[in-house]
Amino acid sequence: MIRNVTVTRIIMWLCFGTAILSLAVHWRVMSTGQQFEALASNQNQPKKLPQKDLGATAFGASVLPDESTQRTSRSNKSSTTKFHNTNSGAVNKNVARATDGSQNTRLISPEQKKNSLLSFLPQSFLPQVLAQQESSNSSQWKTGDKHVLVDLSDRRAYVYRSDVVIASYPIAVGKKGWDTPTGSFQVHHMQHNPVWRHPITNKVFAAGPDSPLGDRWIGFWSDGHNEIGFHGTPDTNVLGTAISHGCLRMRNPDVRLLYEQVKVGTSVIVQD
Repeated sequence: MIRNVTVTRIIMWLCFGTAILSLAVHWRVMSTGQQFEALASNQNQPKKLPQKDLGATAFGASVLPDESTQRTSRSNKSSTTKFHNTNSGAVNKNVARATDGSQNTRLISPEQKKNSLLSFLPQSFLPQVLAQQESSNSSQWKTGDKHVLVDLSDRRAYVYRSDVVIASYPIAVGKKGWDTPTGSFQVHHMQHNPVWRHPITNKVFAAGPDSPLGDRWIGFWSDGHNEIGFHGTPDTNVLGTAISHGCLRMRNPDVRLLYEQVKVGTSVIVQD
């Protein structure tokens, strides 16, 4: 009888110990599970990334829709002028050329510095800052430090930003007796759809697709009565020749581009 009581007590203590051990193991498992859930929750939270400026640069609002493809094609073609490549052989003079902007980049550009600073600004300020930056970039493209060099012997006009050629266009120049004046000038008159009066016959030519002045006028010289400047022409076969009354004739798509690249006050240098 005493032996049975002892065995019963031993069994009871074993059951009691097993229950306590089970509770301890269950508590440990629950605690570990909660820790893993908290860790996983922290890892799954999305990280806040700095916004980047995806602004694009606009290349002039005056270009007609059917010429936008031509402008894109021209802007993607990299070329060099006679000042940068003397070994390239013959080049078709009746082709407008623009240099590849990627060749003129530096290791750290001002735009990259601005974008790096944006990552430290509060998110609420980003829309306003990005809008100001886009406006500044657009204004700089249109009215930056540019000048135009006209080479009469080469029959081309070169657009410079500082000391880098960013575009060049074939032109027709003044014929003998009506030579294009040489020297340093400034753009003083810009006009859409100009009307032309013949300097000899005084015949007036209305604006339109067949106008001898095309649809853009960029004047840089005047004697108080007559003016000389860049203008379009419907007759592109005359480009590369000396045929005008002193003005510089250009293809209409080219003069539209030039119109967007200069402003009143832009320097124009004409040399033989």
